[in-house]
Amino acid sequence: MSTMNSRQRVVSALNHREPDYAPLDLGASAVTGMHVSSVYRLRQALKLDPPGTAVKVVEPYQMLGEIAPDLIDALGVDVVGLGGAKTLFGFENQGWKPWTLFDGTPVLVPAAFNTQPEPNGDILMYPEGDRSAPASGRMPKGGFYFDTIVRQEPIDDEKLAVEDNLQEFGPIRDDELQRFAAGADRLSRETDKAILANFGGTAFGDIALVPAPFLKHPKGIRDVAEWYMSTVTRFDYVHQVFQRQCDIALANLSKIYDAVGDRVTAVFITGTDFGTQNGPFIGPAAYRKLFQPFHRRVNDWVHEHTPWKTFIHSCGSVVALLPDIVEAGFDILNPVQCSAAGMDAQTLKDRFGSRLTFWGGGVDTQKTLPFGTADEIRREVRQRIAIFGRGGGFVFNTVHNVQAQTPVENLLALYEAVREARRSGRMG
Repeated sequence: MSTMNSRQRVVSALNHREPDYAPLDLGASAVTGMHVSSVYRLRQALKLDPPGTAVKVVEPYQMLGEIAPDLIDALGVDVVGLGGAKTLFGFENQGWKPWTLFDGTPVLVPAAFNTQPEPNGDILMYPEGDRSAPASGRMPKGGFYFDTIVRQEPIDDEKLAVEDNLQEFGPIRDDELQRFAAGADRLSRETDKAILANFGGTAFGDIALVPAPFLKHPKGIRDVAEWYMSTVTRFDYVHQVFQRQCDIALANLSKIYDAVGDRVTAVFITGTDFGTQNGPFIGPAAYRKLFQPFHRRVNDWVHEHTPWKTFIHSCGSVVALLPDIVEAGFDILNPVQCSAAGMDAQTLKDRFGSRLTFWGGGVDTQKTLPFGTADEIRREVRQRIAIFGRGGGFVFNTVHNVQAQTPVENLLALYEAVREARRSGRMG
């Protein structure tokens, strides 16, 4: 029998104390969720809905499905999310209406979800749902996700202004503060779950955000390749953008903490990816020069003023950067892509397990989960819990979001293995 509730379990793990069993996250963030088609099939398999019952798309860019309270209870999820009101396309999740994926899955989408098709069958998405603005997203015909449409205006370096890349950053509004406060209060009172919050504004150079699919007419450097090159060729400009962004973020965090207080357990700081399959695409010296100073400023502020733990998401092989990421003050690493070069689970636990909580790494979503057998999935889940769970410092989640077309039998095997580990008390 469990001796902890969910919040206590996660706090124990984050403080590197071994809880009664490994806590589980599903859906508390935009990088720990599940594609809506997989959510639909999982809910059907668990008999939570009558056939044909639509699932809400709560994050349209990646087409993530809602992890509703009944699914949270069915799987034993220990974490819930607290985020802003708007999606990555700049409109709110409200006014739900029926829609159908290319594969036939019935879903519900927000009223501003734009489904204007092109002649070739692709689906275009518009910022704030405004069709008079240039489209900012495209779902290819037969696809499952949206790709960002880069809307880069010609760059004149003599006229390039730091303010242009600060369009989306500004003082937090009172209504946003009230929403965060009400959400934190509701989740802390109505659930026993840990709260993972994403307040926004602290991800420096997150390439998913640079093209700004939520802005109708983004200015500055908004092309993905141009941005990456600019971190070298326009270093001073990017550094100034980060400096101004950081100042704004710290002022906002102070107001946010006054609003939500200690009810938040962990805060999503950045989703800037630094890794490829085979290694980082930015060297440690470059990370220390451009990114680490701002990561450290944010983490230092959080640790000085709040009990929150800080969360960094970075895909791929980032082992070469982990000493500097630890030095920058991060508490939590996600998604822990163990299949990438140098990211062996045991090596990560041995080298960094006393300093970092591994939030993810539970099962590989590139090969094992979509293409493996049920036995292979169960074996990998047991191994990862045994390695990462020893001594705490582990929150179970898949390596990034569960993708579309994952066989439902494999999803059931995944969560059955998690339950079996909990029943047996195996943690290393």
